Amino acid sequence: MPFSLWLSLLGASVVISFTPGAGAINTMTNAINEGFRRSFWGILGQQVALLIHVLIVAAGVGILVANSPVLFNVVRYAGAAYLVYLGIRTILAKPVSEETALDVRKNEPALSMFRRGLWVNLLNPKAIVFFLAFTPQFIRPSEPLLPQYLIYIGTIVLVDVLVMWFFFAAAAKSFRRFTRSVRGQRIMNTTFGVLFILVAVLLVFIH
Repeated sequence: MPFSLWLSLLGASVVISFTPGAGAINTMTNAINEGFRRSFWGILGQQVALLIHVLIVAAGVGILVANSPVLFNVVRYAGAAYLVYLGIRTILAKPVSEETALDVRKNEPALSMFRRGLWVNLLNPKAIVFFLAFTPQFIRPSEPLLPQYLIYIGTIVLVDVLVMWFFFAAAAKSFRRFTRSVRGQRIMNTTFGVLFILVAVLLVFIH
């Protein structure tokens, strides 16, 4: 991949990663509940989902999803339903006492955080359609494909990890003092729960 083309890919990846969405909300929620370091497990799950999306597009399955309204809608509604579930669960999460909140985090298993991050990004058919339109701009069929795809996905994943961890997760650290009180926890749970549901609504109604 020519350096000038890679710079274009890098710039596009930064813009995409900074665009708020379910992944950013999930990352901030994890950082608030589990801390900056442990939020990485959710981010890792989200990156695996991105890798799967690219593999789907590379295998040509993305074209099938994009051209099949039924299949597209099945994935779309499943993704929206999962985000609504996360939103309701977040809203209904029981706050801990102020004394407990000072010293104890929820200690959600890393696998659970990874799995949720995976599904949040994977159940988004628009990501497949996006990569279907985005990928050909940076892949030249006349040149060896494997090195190009490795550079392509490596750049996207690296940028997304840095943005999610060092921007969204880091930004959430400022909210931790606020969430030490029961009232603060309820406000934050409601806020992030509503954001999850809002993203689900956008997923369903914006085409």
